[in-house]
Amino acid sequence: MSGFDSLNPDFYQTSYSIDDQAQGIYDSNNAGDPYSNKQQYGNYNYPHQGGHSTPGVMQPQQPYTGQIYQPTFTPTAPQSVYGSSFEDEPPLLEELGINFDHIWQKTLTVLHPLKVADGSIMNETDLAGPMVFCMAFGATLLLAGKIQFGYVYGISAIGCLGMYCLLNLMSMTGVSFGCVGSVLGYCLLPMIILSSFGVLFSLQGMVGIVITAMIIGWCSFSASKIFISALAMDGQQLLVAYPCALLYGVFALISVF
Repeated sequence: MSGFDSLNPDFYQTSYSIDDQAQGIYDSNNAGDPYSNKQQYGNYNYPHQGGHSTPGVMQPQQPYTGQIYQPTFTPTAPQSVYGSSFEDEPPLLEELGINFDHIWQKTLTVLHPLKVADGSIMNETDLAGPMVFCMAFGATLLLAGKIQFGYVYGISAIGCLGMYCLLNLMSMTGVSFGCVGSVLGYCLLPMIILSSFGVLFSLQGMVGIVITAMIIGWCSFSASKIFISALAMDGQQLLVAYPCALLYGVFALISVF
């Protein structure tokens, strides 16, 4: 042992130092924790090449310039004419073209032959009233024991077609088939009165013939008055009233016989 103590301390020359020993001890202690020796993301400078950022690194968001609890307004497309709610929609009868005010005015024009007809209202294609009057005329014939619904609709269609062709030849402005059917259908109202009389008593006597002639004149005069007013055919009322009288005369024959 004394021999080792007497050795020259300079025999073992090395570059080993105390600082290296401390660093080795630190590395051995942290060998079991691979994440303890990583650097912070904030302390690492990522290189930027060509103005592009490194994939996987989140870019800083733009600062919010609005106010809290007050979201920004985004303009929307303009709403439709009637809106999206049921309150803004037009009535169903208006969409179907049924106007009770105009129906009542046309009915009064027919019932009052001397009343001046409104051409703007009479020129409308309104078939709701004529359909009701045709059904009422067939119903009164049914009460008298006559099932003539087919004849009523058939003669109405043929008469409307004939008057449509005649009025287009006589007038300068022309007329639609729906307008002709509307006017002739409204003027069928006095014929319903005649068929109602036929339910109560017979129309084949002298009194019945007089009443029938008056009803035919009433219907034809009202129809010609409306056609003259709607089509601006001044001075041609008698020419229009004659074919109308022929048409309503056929309905009168169905009511009497």
